[in-house]
Amino acid sequence: MIPQTTEDGQNYPPNKTREENCNDGSKYRPISLVNIEGKVLEKQLINRTMHFLYNNELLNQNQFGFTPQKNTTDAAMAVKNFIEEALTKGQIVALVSLDVKGALFAAWGPSVVKALKDFYCPRNLYNLTKSYFTERTAFITTNSMRIETAVNKGCPQGSCCGPGYWNIQYKSLLNLNYAKWTMATAYADDLLIAVKAETIAEVESFTNIEMTKIKRWSKENKLQFNDNKSQVMLISRRRKERKSIDIHLNNSRLEQVDKMKYLVIIIKRKFTFNEHTKHATDRSTMLINALSKSARISWGLRHEVLKIIYNGAILPQLLYAAPVWTESMKRKYNRAKYIRVQKLINLRIAKAYRTVLHEALCILTATPPINIKPEEAVALYNIITGRSIQKYQLDKEENPRNWLHPADAVKVTDTSVETTDGQEDRKHNIHIYTDGSRNERGVGSGIFIFKDDKITDTHKYRLDGRCTNNQAEELAILKALENIQNLDTAERTVQILTDSRTTSDSLKNRKNHTHLIEQIRKKLI
Repeated sequence: MIPQTTEDGQNYPPNKTREENCNDGSKYRPISLVNIEGKVLEKQLINRTMHFLYNNELLNQNQFGFTPQKNTTDAAMAVKNFIEEALTKGQIVALVSLDVKGALFAAWGPSVVKALKDFYCPRNLYNLTKSYFTERTAFITTNSMRIETAVNKGCPQGSCCGPGYWNIQYKSLLNLNYAKWTMATAYADDLLIAVKAETIAEVESFTNIEMTKIKRWSKENKLQFNDNKSQVMLISRRRKERKSIDIHLNNSRLEQVDKMKYLVIIIKRKFTFNEHTKHATDRSTMLINALSKSARISWGLRHEVLKIIYNGAILPQLLYAAPVWTESMKRKYNRAKYIRVQKLINLRIAKAYRTVLHEALCILTATPPINIKPEEAVALYNIITGRSIQKYQLDKEENPRNWLHPADAVKVTDTSVETTDGQEDRKHNIHIYTDGSRNERGVGSGIFIFKDDKITDTHKYRLDGRCTNNQAEELAILKALENIQNLDTAERTVQILTDSRTTSDSLKNRKNHTHLIEQIRKKLI
């Protein structure tokens, strides 16, 4: 048995604090040990099931956890856009954060099976999933006894199928018949209900109606919400308005708070993020002070090591979810907090005295000023998510509904151009050499087509100056495959030779779904 705790991370940040008292049995979960064959079967099952769901767009778009190409920032941005739109119109918003008891351990098998049936899931996947949730037992063995019990709820802790099946069950909750003034957002088991209205009385009434729907769903799906850990917050910028609101779930009044932590982002009741910037800078300062013991002026960690720690640990913590709270950096006192943190670490990197100016330290340590880093993070986020209009998006991830079926794998073999006797491979009468490069003159790709040791055709391609060398290599291979389709010959056994190890590894990596890599796979198949 292990304590029920979570680890820090951007994809699934913690919403619970560690408690020293571990006498409560609900804080422990059993570890399920599955053999290798079972894990392989689970992986194959869930990959094919999720491919079917992605291909037909059957999952709810407001589920941001355990979902490709979505993260905590996307979930927070969806909530932010909803709240800002309501506040712009002078409305009031009620935020309700609901905590699930047991999370994945509370997933009910029949609910998952019913959802797959409603999705018209392929029969083989449906039957295998149904078998997965039936006739399961758990046992504990000691030196003197063995206890065994039937298990009818939950996915095994650490199982391959757990996250996918949780999203399948949660889809029916997110698809409830909510009113048009309500938005339900989930990141894994973290459920947030946002309701907007013109007055306090209206938002209170509307929210309680939605809580009734959620209560009915939880009863039908054998899932419970923790009343003690669920919270409600009223967001309003009006001055003359009552501050209290009564929201009930399971006949219990939910606790009303003035600030709420959602996915490690602290939101205040007037929808400001000053508290979040303070929290981020305080945590970073504690880390820097801990480093101070081993980073003195004349001895200790070298500046290269400290700079790696800054870029890999401190800076990501300061810039986490920057698109959500970037407006708060317009205030001088918030910028001052970030500058103070950067100066602390820069003093240790440069091995300098406290009297050195912040601007001088940025030059000495070759670190950009922290006050412009949030803007950079927001610009990068807008490009990646498509919010910024870009002419070239060759590296953008393919939509999951366009992914190849897991069974359509591409086999790539790393072979040498020359054999042991110094002669080229003679198994193919057509050889295509590809290459791509990037230099001061630009980015380009080229292919040479040989038939019976004679050059029959050559092609050159020029890419945008912002493209990388790897993109040039990938584009050359893609163009080579397109030219193979147009070859006027009965012999279709062709050998493509490339020196790009990165492209070869990307094609083998099933988690890589960039545009060019996916196009190469489709052409190969």
